[in-house]
Amino acid sequence: MLIIGLMSGTSADGVDAALVDIRGANRAEVVRCVAFRCVPFPERLRQAILDQCDRERSSVDVLCVLATALAHQYASAAQAVADQAGISLEDVAAIACHGQTVWHQPEPMEGLEGSYRATMKIGSAAAIAAATGCAVISDFRSADMAAGGQGAPLVPYADWALLTRIGEPRAVQNIGGIANVTYLPADGALEGVMAFDTGPGNMVIDQVAAILSHGTMAFDRSGSWAAQGEPAEDVVQRILSDEPFFSCPPPKSTGRELFGREFVERRFLPQCSARGLSDADTMATATALTARSIEIAYRRWLAPRGMPGTAIVGGGGVHNLTLMRMLGNALSPIRLTTHEEFGIHNDAKEAIAFAVLGYETLHGRPSNVPGATGASYPCVLGSVTLPPRGKGKVRLQVVEDD
Repeated sequence: MLIIGLMSGTSADGVDAALVDIRGANRAEVVRCVAFRCVPFPERLRQAILDQCDRERSSVDVLCVLATALAHQYASAAQAVADQAGISLEDVAAIACHGQTVWHQPEPMEGLEGSYRATMKIGSAAAIAAATGCAVISDFRSADMAAGGQGAPLVPYADWALLTRIGEPRAVQNIGGIANVTYLPADGALEGVMAFDTGPGNMVIDQVAAILSHGTMAFDRSGSWAAQGEPAEDVVQRILSDEPFFSCPPPKSTGRELFGREFVERRFLPQCSARGLSDADTMATATALTARSIEIAYRRWLAPRGMPGTAIVGGGGVHNLTLMRMLGNALSPIRLTTHEEFGIHNDAKEAIAFAVLGYETLHGRPSNVPGATGASYPCVLGSVTLPPRGKGKVRLQVVEDD
């Protein structure tokens, strides 16, 4: 079955599109990435996304229109990856689109005649279906949240299906805008999988780079700027001690709501300035914050279950050589490697994961991991939007086997 997985994360830098051929079920699944394409967002669109994630800059009219504008970006990315593979969209069973998260409220918020947890992702599934003629699976988080979970992280099911090794506990570490880890137990049992967000990934690093460069840099390419400085360990330790998220036990998830612009401008940079840090030292400190927060998460929450022998890293963070060096030192003696060792493109992993989740949805099988999200029961994830009448073929059917 051919499925296109689409992912745009908290970094809001573009759409990762993976055309994936999937057969089988659960840990017997055979997943082959036929083609992968990263389609950057135009700068004006990226800035609009970031603004809508910011309580001080968002506006309901822009948010409304942005949902449709993003849908056309997603549809273009789906068409681009199909073209790259030489495959017609008519041969694709469905598009699995995570959407763009603009606000995630994993802990219940009081008020509004009750206490509720919720999430908001934008990218009109109907507009994607109309533009591509494909069934679209979207809104993956909501079913888990309706079951009392945090709706994140969602990729642990794919991590478990693709990367479990019987006899060896493993960690699968994604470093996108936010960093998250999946712990795969040595016995291979899905019930023993643990996963949670560890804190900032590239988010703080990127925001600091943009501010210090006066907008000329969106990120620290290869970590070269941080490599020129020395991290202020006391600043890192103070933030790790003062921010309750780091000491909160799993399940837990976070995003730009906690570690976005406000965090950088009002908490991180003032502490660096008070220490008289140079720009390079400030970049090194932001990078060390990500590495140390991951290390602390491993030692606090994974070690009691058996420290993993291998940590498999994916996401944009693998391209930051300074971050990878710091992380390798922090996690030693854990063997640090990347998804490439297992035949998975580092940047494609999350798009592939959502293709897997979409595949499970089409088969009517649950694919959340209650041990990771805190949900009270397993759920079939996602909402299915069929293409308009006369556009393409209605290929959606719940099946037991391929």
